[in-house]
Amino acid sequence: MTSLEIENVYAAYDKADVLEGVTLTVAPGRITCLLGSNGSGKTTLIRAILGLTPPRAGTIRFGGATLSGLPTHKVIAAGIACIPEGRKVFTKLTVEENLRLGAYQEASAAAVAERLGRAYEIFPQLAERRAQLAGTMSGGEQAMVSIGRGLMSAPKLLLIDEPSLGLSPRLVKENFSIIRRINEQGITVFLVEQNVHQTLAIAHYGYVLSQGRVVASGSAEALARDAAVQRAYFG
Repeated sequence: MTSLEIENVYAAYDKADVLEGVTLTVAPGRITCLLGSNGSGKTTLIRAILGLTPPRAGTIRFGGATLSGLPTHKVIAAGIACIPEGRKVFTKLTVEENLRLGAYQEASAAAVAERLGRAYEIFPQLAERRAQLAGTMSGGEQAMVSIGRGLMSAPKLLLIDEPSLGLSPRLVKENFSIIRRINEQGITVFLVEQNVHQTLAIAHYGYVLSQGRVVASGSAEALARDAAVQRAYFG
């Protein structure tokens, strides 16, 4: 199985470092979380992994191969998919058209059809609304479309950025349950979140990011019990 290794990564916007020496590992077959408040550098790290904000220093490896310097489409082809913050569906396309876009690199129509079937098994509501325009759906339904679209590339690693953003507590709970089920199917998950309690309830291991630096790490159980981490970063 394939691990993601980030070693001493620095990333900057206009020469101002956002990430400063970030080192972490996303172990294969597990849910690893990255916790931190707004402005801590979480989304910048995802952008660095995807090649959207190339690191100015450090190394990012996936399955032993270096990702640093690769264009985004080659990072995706290596087996990484991203569920972006805020869902970002294609509002004027149907549910099924959105899902199919997630498999744009797959040439086999049979493979695409099989993946569609799996997505509809996970999200039966989407099967019922496959012809509906994504922009007319609720926030929770759009979250399903976004996750389903990510799964359509048959990823080895799924990056999920702030899945609780803008959702009701009930939908947040449902989303996190789905993330756990996806992981149980063998997909490695790197979960980037502010919602500490829900995240640590499903994660195996976690890191805490503050002002662009990793300031704590450990098993989800250890981080949940760490009073200093709770006080300093989550109130």
